[in-house]
Amino acid sequence: MKNFDPLRDYLAQQTAPELVLRMDEIEGMLGFDLPRASQRAAWWDSTYAPDEHMPQREACLAAGYIATRLPDGSGVRFRRMKADRSRWRG
Repeated sequence: MKNFDPLRDYLAQQTAPELVLRMDEIEGMLGFDLPRASQRAAWWDSTYAPDEHMPQREACLAAGYIATRLPDGSGVRFRRMKADRSRWRG
């Protein structure tokens, strides 16, 4: 699986409680094209099958954000988690 550390690092530097990144912005940050599966909401949703380890979800959670694909599939909304992240750790 591809390395999502650049996304994690970018999100970890953010201070906003919420931000949106377009899919092409995420791909540029990562240096590779996202798979077709990234167009499915469940691929990003940290609350969907939380026991399933997915590097894109883990990168977001490690940075303190929960990701949700936008309804039109054009990007991803990142919302800062509450201070207690223990329930999201794998």
